[in-house]
Amino acid sequence: MAGEGGSDRPWPEVPRELAEHMRPHLDAVADDMIAEIQARVREYDRPADAPYSSTLRMIVERVLHYFVERIADPDGERESVTDFFHAIGRGEAGAGRSLDAMQAALRIGCMVAWRRISEGAAQLNVPAAVLGALGEALLAYQDELAAAATAGHAQAQAAAVGEMQRRRQRLLGMLLADPPASPELIADQAAAAHWPMPRTVAAVALGRHHQDARHPAFPPDILADLTRPVPSLIVPDPDGPGRAKLVDRALSGCLAAVGPTVPVTEAARSMDWARRTLALAERGIIEADGVIRSVEHISTLIVFQDEDLLAELSRLRLAPLAHLRSSQQDRLAETLLAWLQSGRNANEVAMRLAL
Repeated sequence: MAGEGGSDRPWPEVPRELAEHMRPHLDAVADDMIAEIQARVREYDRPADAPYSSTLRMIVERVLHYFVERIADPDGERESVTDFFHAIGRGEAGAGRSLDAMQAALRIGCMVAWRRISEGAAQLNVPAAVLGALGEALLAYQDELAAAATAGHAQAQAAAVGEMQRRRQRLLGMLLADPPASPELIADQAAAAHWPMPRTVAAVALGRHHQDARHPAFPPDILADLTRPVPSLIVPDPDGPGRAKLVDRALSGCLAAVGPTVPVTEAARSMDWARRTLALAERGIIEADGVIRSVEHISTLIVFQDEDLLAELSRLRLAPLAHLRSSQQDRLAETLLAWLQSGRNANEVAMRLAL
């Protein structure tokens, strides 16, 4: 275990024979540490016959054992106590607890250990330099154990967050499936993903350029999967008070199309509208300025629903212009558009064309 904290110092500076003086007192030191921890850390104040108390004793005894063994043989091969505390950190995270109580118990335990070391050193007339090395070793040991527990806790939390994200992505995929999943399956997956089932949703399609390292930060109730071919969101209760502004803020600076509000089981239909709207915006047919809402462009979506038919209609209606030069076609097309937009009013056409 030597060197796990990044340096062998100060362990070699502690005389190995001190380990023999410490071993007979380990049980008494463990009793003192446990009593002090239970008196000062509320989370560890349990009856002596409680399972948690026996776990505390096992941890304290193992910590003391490893400390003494490390003094006796700093370079010896043995099971790493840091691995043990790494597992403790993972366990605390798995139980939904922070490391505050464990870190407090570790500090108190080391304080008790130092008190007993100081008392023993006085009886043995241990030189000041050796006592200083012992104190430094104890602090280094405490730091190693705390760091190992913190690393294990962070690892478990990251794994939990990753699993929850995967559950939410599966839920989003289920909502956007065609045909849709049954309401019962959706409800079960929503419960597994800790996502409160809303009455209505709106699907959001994001432009491809948002598949980069600077993903927008979305509120926790919005389902998001930016790894899909079209990065996708599901917004719950989109018509609720303040929801539209919340969505606009979350998508600030993004090119995004929001589908219509639909029941949860019809999220795929909302996404279909959103994707169609996004595609037209990326082609410049719909003016793209931040967040686009499909319901504001229904006529355009209807017209472009069958582009082959639209192209054939254009060919037939504009056939009289086909024999003209390109510049003439553009001028006559501009005039025709102005005539249609002005309700066939010749004076307004002239004003529009600045004639």
